[in-house]
Amino acid sequence: MDFQIALLLAQDGITNGFIYALLALALVLAFAVTRVIFIPQGDFVAYGALTLVALKAGTLPGTLWLLIVAGALVALVDSSVALRARRYRQLLPIAGWNLALPLALWALLSALPVGTLPMLLQILLALAVVVPLGPMIYRLAYQPLADASVLVLLIVSVAVHVVLVGLGLLVFGPEGSRTAPFSAGRFEFAGMTIGAQTLWVIGCSLALIVVLYLLFERTLYGKALRATAVNRLGARLMGIPTALAGKLSFFLCALIGAFSGMLIAPITTIYYDTGFLIGLKGFVAAIIAGLASYPVAALGALLVGLLEAYSSFWASAYKEVIVFTLIIPVLLWRSLRSHHVEEDE
Repeated sequence: MDFQIALLLAQDGITNGFIYALLALALVLAFAVTRVIFIPQGDFVAYGALTLVALKAGTLPGTLWLLIVAGALVALVDSSVALRARRYRQLLPIAGWNLALPLALWALLSALPVGTLPMLLQILLALAVVVPLGPMIYRLAYQPLADASVLVLLIVSVAVHVVLVGLGLLVFGPEGSRTAPFSAGRFEFAGMTIGAQTLWVIGCSLALIVVLYLLFERTLYGKALRATAVNRLGARLMGIPTALAGKLSFFLCALIGAFSGMLIAPITTIYYDTGFLIGLKGFVAAIIAGLASYPVAALGALLVGLLEAYSSFWASAYKEVIVFTLIIPVLLWRSLRSHHVEEDE
């Protein structure tokens, strides 16, 4: 390996590392607020990328029908709860958020020539289709079990992932797809050729990380999420609705996952199940951070990206094994440093 190859591998590793960093931040957020190890995080990567592919082809994405069905199920569940509690005023907002908005989005996409729209509008429309699935999944699968143990929530996450992969195969098919880069062109830097899409990935990832920092530090909803993450019971006693905090955290997880998929769609071919492997690498970074620290998760993601890039050069057949083996020394080190505590029933 010469210096030029090392630089190229470092470029690939840093690019992938920023994507893994976004997913790791989302996983840490979901676990801190809801105690859910959100395995389906990677599925939103595939859903976001393939939804954008469908819009660019001028067709209605299959995720739109998933959104309508999920909205109808959430409306049915919430309406039954409101009727039992005789909270009749809640029926109209429930129907508006879960039924009217998905149907309005369907009417808008049916009327617009989505295939000829500017890319920015296509991205926003794809996010509008995919991101609401996050809080809907939380409402249907996790909110009824919010007080269950972490193990039970993990089993539910595995089940949700299996369902989302099957639905992905149903609505997208087995073929892989790519999208056009956000902008064409290449740049020379320090003897390296850097693609414009690589700069888009790094720049958008940094911008999203800054936005998340400002959200948690400067906004009321962000502070409510932080309070829920520190002490769920205390946040509830202070009047913070923990159900809303869970939905908001899953909204952010879906947003991060879907946008990450759109960033990497011009770089690699995306299949209906591609996101699982990408999400697992983000999970490795989150484990390095102990599912608690956002800065350590970001640094761990860059480490995972660089390790993957250099492993692909030295031992390409075993690069996935090398990356996932990184969990073992981290878990051993954390096990030796921590005391065993039984989870409260």
